[in-house]
Amino acid sequence: MSYLKEYQKKLGLMPDGVIGKNTAKAMMEDLNISDKLLFAHMMGQMWHESGNFEAGRENLNYSVDGLLKIFPKYFSQATAREYARNPEKIANRVYANRMGNGDEASGDGWKYRGIFGLQLTGKTNITKFMKSVGLSESTNPDTLLDDPRLYFLAGLFWFKDNGVDKLCTDKTVTCITKVSKRVNGGTHGLEDRVNKTTKMFNILGV
Repeated sequence: MSYLKEYQKKLGLMPDGVIGKNTAKAMMEDLNISDKLLFAHMMGQMWHESGNFEAGRENLNYSVDGLLKIFPKYFSQATAREYARNPEKIANRVYANRMGNGDEASGDGWKYRGIFGLQLTGKTNITKFMKSVGLSESTNPDTLLDDPRLYFLAGLFWFKDNGVDKLCTDKTVTCITKVSKRVNGGTHGLEDRVNKTTKMFNILGV
């Protein structure tokens, strides 16, 4: 599903899934963003992270080898075999007792697994976002994806809540790299992040 196309429909635009000047202008107005540099950096990072604004919720459908490689802290060879290819069980184990989640049996890990383009994760982060847009903490996170505006508002929320907006000061590769490191924790996919963010700068004329 393209959340960009769905948002374009909501804004009364041609749902072609392409960010042009009209789409960018309409989105900035609707999201109440006046800073073009912030919008360009945010959209460039979301564009990359979400696979062209299509990622909705974290999958976690890992094999035994995948679990041992990505979550070695939580799995041994034996437990990995027990949990492999069971995304719900995996989420409940690896996200238990942190980020505001309850224990493995609570089901919070699955309920509050990554969501939206920048993958907000954990009860604390997701409920904080829900409160910021006037939703009850008891709202089922899955229903948030029904509104494409929230998909992009969550990106803005994440940038501001983590102070990434303060890094969006110019259009240099150095600046994009700093933002990328905060978003990704490293420089994975940096070339694509630079390309997509630069495209946003060009679209916005900055």
